[in-house]
Amino acid sequence: MQGVEPASAGTPKSPDAFRTIGEVSEALAVPQHVLRFWETKFPQIRPLKRGGGRRYYRPEDVALLRHIRHLLHSEGYTVRGVQKLLRERASRPAAAPEAPDRVEVEGTLDREARARATRVLDELCTLRDMLRGRDTA
Repeated sequence: MQGVEPASAGTPKSPDAFRTIGEVSEALAVPQHVLRFWETKFPQIRPLKRGGGRRYYRPEDVALLRHIRHLLHSEGYTVRGVQKLLRERASRPAAAPEAPDRVEVEGTLDREARARATRVLDELCTLRDMLRGRDTA
């Protein structure tokens, strides 16, 4: 039955809720096998694993995956380049509190609006990271 969504599809999850690999894959427009590959390359990604190996991603994992996807797909970084960037970022002293990577939106978004919002968020995260780099230079 094509086009049938689960009953829970009408009820949006809390921004703090854990996400399954399918939900993260759809939200980031990245295949599930790529997310599993990134877990092997980026130790900072630590989804909670339940019985049967089912993964549950924390909001901070999703934000990091979104950032990694942006760096790889939009900025042209290699996996090794992103690894280096994340290591350097982790070694910097703690700065001011971060702006949230997620904003609550009333109602639900269709796929196109969600994709547009994701692109805008990626751009904002990149600008934030660029500005942070300028502060430390």
